[in-house]
Amino acid sequence: MKILTAAQMRDFDRAAIETRGIRGAQLMERAGRAVAERAVRLAREAPAGDIVIICGRGNNGGDGFVAARHLAGRGFRVQVFLAAEREAVTGDAGENLGRLAEAGIEAVEVADAAPVAAACRDAALVVDALLGTGLSGEVRGLAADLIRAMNEAGRPVLAVDVPSGLEADTGAELGVAVQAVETVTMGLPKLGLCLYPGMDRAGRLTVADIGFPPDLVAASPCAAELTEAAWVARLLPKRDRSAHKGEFGRLLVVAGSVGMTGAATLAAESALRAGTGLAYVGCPGSLNDILEVKLTEALTHPLPETPERSLDSTGLSRILELSEEMDVLAIGPGVSRHPGTAQLIRGLVAQGRKPFVLDADGLTACADEPSALEGAHAAAVITPHPGEMSRLMGISTGEVQAKRYEVAQAAARRFRAVVVLKGAYTIIAEGERTMINPTGNPGLATGGTGDVLTGVVASLLGQGLAPFEAAAAGAYLHGLAGDIAAERRGRASLIAGDLVEALPEAFARVLRASE
Repeated sequence: MKILTAAQMRDFDRAAIETRGIRGAQLMERAGRAVAERAVRLAREAPAGDIVIICGRGNNGGDGFVAARHLAGRGFRVQVFLAAEREAVTGDAGENLGRLAEAGIEAVEVADAAPVAAACRDAALVVDALLGTGLSGEVRGLAADLIRAMNEAGRPVLAVDVPSGLEADTGAELGVAVQAVETVTMGLPKLGLCLYPGMDRAGRLTVADIGFPPDLVAASPCAAELTEAAWVARLLPKRDRSAHKGEFGRLLVVAGSVGMTGAATLAAESALRAGTGLAYVGCPGSLNDILEVKLTEALTHPLPETPERSLDSTGLSRILELSEEMDVLAIGPGVSRHPGTAQLIRGLVAQGRKPFVLDADGLTACADEPSALEGAHAAAVITPHPGEMSRLMGISTGEVQAKRYEVAQAAARRFRAVVVLKGAYTIIAEGERTMINPTGNPGLATGGTGDVLTGVVASLLGQGLAPFEAAAAGAYLHGLAGDIAAERRGRASLIAGDLVEALPEAFARVLRASE
């Protein structure tokens, strides 16, 4: 599903109206009806009370007027407040304000937030139809007071298109922003709803189909795409009855050090659960026996090690030789930051000829000398968390988090790699092409889950998916496995091994969704 900036959405609306003969009033009617449908569900789950709808003078307010009319028609008690003079509401919104009056519903003009705050406190549900996607400056005055009134009422808030006070392209709060339990966005998601803190402010995201022609959607430019199960399902390799293990990828996991054999184990096991035909683990020699016990299905290769029992640079030629028999490498889980190990990793990245996924301490090794990654000959997927990305790009973690979309794209261009910037709504970038992953939950914030992601992405890459597709599909399946594991265990109790166990169900759900 495409994700648009506010400007792209305005152009898209204009094209639908001017080239397809769809009237703006039709779009507003469908949008308001979609808001009403979601409001009905939320109101029925809430304590008794009115539905309070707070409207601005623009198209968001128009959607709110339509929703109010439909809700009243379904028997709900509705209070509508207008944060503008009635004469200032024009166009399609003005037309629907008039229809609201014809239906016997008064939109009360307000110049002070106090009566709205009182109504919100007694409401079953508050609908935020105050400000729209065109907001650019800091929210002040009455609008800011109304947003605070909605937030402080202690009642669920349903936002129309974007929560008021949110910058539609970045997800930034412009002074103060509505905290919604759900946002109904029209036609296509807006970029700011998929970036922090916008995604938190939006709550559950519902994309309302308001009748845009599919071919117009397909032709529209976009800022990014939201990964969907059906898209992932189309990418997954099909297995003939006569298939054998050699057809589904040979993967070498270069991982592990003393105290961190778990990282190597999780990466290898998750790759096998994701469909890899043959998985090998290249590990420090003295840890080989440990990994032989931990891993039943994967093969191990003991390699030269440092006195601290991490991989040593003297093993580079051996790993390069092994890699010639492989389809893909997963490099970095638990390798440690030993200088000799870092030298090995940089040599492997710079000289290797097989596609690879680089993660964890492998990323830190390349952050110390970025030229190794910049000069890599093989196709690369890198999977940094914000701290690792800050080291790679030489900026603060705060800056990474504030500009996740831009930073992921910049890193992809700099390193000529597919970038998987981990976090809530993981971003997958390759040059100008970007996808945002909707699966996953806070339970994934625990040690080892990144190693599982590395294994899944490497597995798909080794099974023949292109690097970008392997990264985006892998992130989706990894997050979905986390959601399934959270259903079983609870978020607080989730551990990385639960994801490995949940991967088969994640694949099964994706395939079922496509059917």
